[in-house]
Amino acid sequence: MKGLRWMHEGIPLKGKIIIAVLFLALMVGGGVVAFKFYDFTQNNPKFCISCHLMKPAYDKWEESEHSGINCHECHHLSIPEQNRLLINFILHRPKTVPPRHGKVIVPWKYCVKCHWETDERYPNAKKINYSPLHAKHYFMEQIECSKCHGYVVHEFTPDAKFCIKCHQGKEVHGEGMKGLACLNCHTDRRVDLKPGRKKCLFCHGDASVRKELLADETLDVTHYQPSKEIINKAVKINVPKNAPMQFYCYECHKPHEKVRPDYGTCRSCHKQIVNVGKHTMHVQTMGLECNTCHKPHSWRVTKEQAKQICTQCHEYKEPLEFIGG
Repeated sequence: MKGLRWMHEGIPLKGKIIIAVLFLALMVGGGVVAFKFYDFTQNNPKFCISCHLMKPAYDKWEESEHSGINCHECHHLSIPEQNRLLINFILHRPKTVPPRHGKVIVPWKYCVKCHWETDERYPNAKKINYSPLHAKHYFMEQIECSKCHGYVVHEFTPDAKFCIKCHQGKEVHGEGMKGLACLNCHTDRRVDLKPGRKKCLFCHGDASVRKELLADETLDVTHYQPSKEIINKAVKINVPKNAPMQFYCYECHKPHEKVRPDYGTCRSCHKQIVNVGKHTMHVQTMGLECNTCHKPHSWRVTKEQAKQICTQCHEYKEPLEFIGG
């Protein structure tokens, strides 16, 4: 003890100050280095690609809508979980990312912090508050966000036909419709997600309809729009405001079964029409289709149309006389 006291007493004041300063500098420097290392590992996405397995995921993230968001805003691992990953990487040196086997990597509760609630750091995050599509799939059916968004790592907008992964057998028929995304028709404007009349007229109508629908900026036109080529090829129709049929197009047209309606489709509603006027002779005896006389989308046979249609086979007769028998 006397020897130690002698050594302590033997250090001049200046030496003690130098030792204290060095010790303090060491502590501060070590703290700064530790903080910088922790901040790099927790808040810098470039740390993630220090593991070569993460390079493809990093590249996708860098091109995505979330490129300005730190990885740990969405991916939350505890310290033990992080250490297990580190030890596994050091000891086993895996060459591929293990399959997920349906495991949810990013739970919905982190997604809604920006896309339902408001995070001041990301004021431009798109909200799902008024989206019937999300109301049905997320709230009612409780499907995890990552089931649709990010099923391919860091590709957050599902591809055109992604819905078919669950809605099997719902491919569309018809030459012009095969290239359409599901949400080109199934609209985020209606609760049941089925296409309204104007949704069909996006392709089959004039530019005024497209302008009206695009102004809403709903999900189905923000990310999924028919190409100009498809729009130009689509048959343009005109539905008169006084046309007797004012229901939705899908009542007659069945894109997932048969696009063009036939005689049987009309009979599903007009069950007794063959007993009215001369329909028995023309439909059952002669085998004429309904649209031989009735122009699609207007249906009511006018005098002008009757003169063109009826006189192909016989002398002109007033339509009302035809109906009356």
